Amino acid sequence: MLKLACALALLLVGTAPLFAHDAPINADEIKWGPAPAVLPAGAQIAVVAGDPSKDGIYVLRLKMPAGYKIPAHNHPTSEYVTVISGNFHIGMGDKLDEAKGIELTAGGFGVAPTGMNHFAWTTSDTIVQVHGEGPFAITYVNPADDPTKK
Repeated sequence: MLKLACALALLLVGTAPLFAHDAPINADEIKWGPAPAVLPAGAQIAVVAGDPSKDGIYVLRLKMPAGYKIPAHNHPTSEYVTVISGNFHIGMGDKLDEAKGIELTAGGFGVAPTGMNHFAWTTSDTIVQVHGEGPFAITYVNPADDPTKK
């Protein structure tokens, strides 16, 4: 897990200055870039405030295409997700199971408490805002699901 956290930290440290805004910003001013390799391919990320690789509060947005899936995983700190647009599904458990999730639409909110195994998927192009206490780290329940191992 420490290795994964360090890899994510290095990726985000390199991109955070390009994307972070610690002042008011409109949605059309947000700069998007590829999500770090610890997330499945196909998503884009924008760090809105803070630095997810460091101690302290961070806010980021994740833009995902329809059909995007994030396998079961957990975090060492609580994760708070607000749906900006689209259809974001989240469920708790050790394996992605679409029968066990709940659909959140624009304005919807979810929490994944510290250490809670959870998974997510989209059914339309979706943007979520994630905030939490850094440093951000992700541990996949099944190590084979970790995109950095493929």
